[in-house]
Amino acid sequence: MTATLANQAERATDASSESAAADWPLGLYRVLKAAGVRQVTYVPDAGHSRLIELFNDDSEVVTSVLTTEEEGIAIAAGAWLGGQRSVILMQSSGVGNCINTLSLSAVGRFPLLLLITMRGEWAEFNPWQVPMGLAVEPSLHAIGVRTLRADTADDLLAMASSAAVLAFDSDQQIAIIISQRLLGRKQW
Repeated sequence: MTATLANQAERATDASSESAAADWPLGLYRVLKAAGVRQVTYVPDAGHSRLIELFNDDSEVVTSVLTTEEEGIAIAAGAWLGGQRSVILMQSSGVGNCINTLSLSAVGRFPLLLLITMRGEWAEFNPWQVPMGLAVEPSLHAIGVRTLRADTADDLLAMASSAAVLAFDSDQQIAIIISQRLLGRKQW
C-alpha cells in the first residue's frame, strides 16, 4: 500500500513538473510583472510567442514590435529615463544585429534585461543559425553584458527573478540565455 501511494505521489510530481515546464512563459510573465516591467520590446519569434501574447494582452504593459533588435536598446534607455522598467525579447541571431548598440547601456550605465531564445545548438536543423549560436555568449561578454543560461523551466524562472534585481536595482546589463533544449526542437 505504501509503495503504491509513493508511486502515485511520484507520478503527480512528475506531471506537475511537466505542466510547469510546458507553461514556463506564464511563469516568466508573472516574474517580470512582479519585477515591475512595464515595457516589452521584441522581434517576433516562435520561442517567445506565448510570452509575447501574454504581454500584448496586458493593458498595463506597453509592447513594441521592433524592425531590428537594436531599436529595443534605445527604447530600454528611454523607458529607464522615463522611470519605467523594460525587457527586450530576441532570438540569438538578433544579438549580432545589436552588438554596437549594446555599448549604449554599458557606457550610459542604465539597466538592461534581455531574454534571448537560442538557435544553432541542440537539434538545430538550419546550418545558418550555428555560427551566431556559438558567438552569442562570447559576444555579449565582450561588450560587458553578463549572461545567465537557463536549460530548465525552473532555472529560467529563478534566473529571471534574480536578473531583474541585478539589472534594475544595480544598473547592470543582463541577458538570460534560454537554451534551445528548453524551447524544444524547431521543425518546419
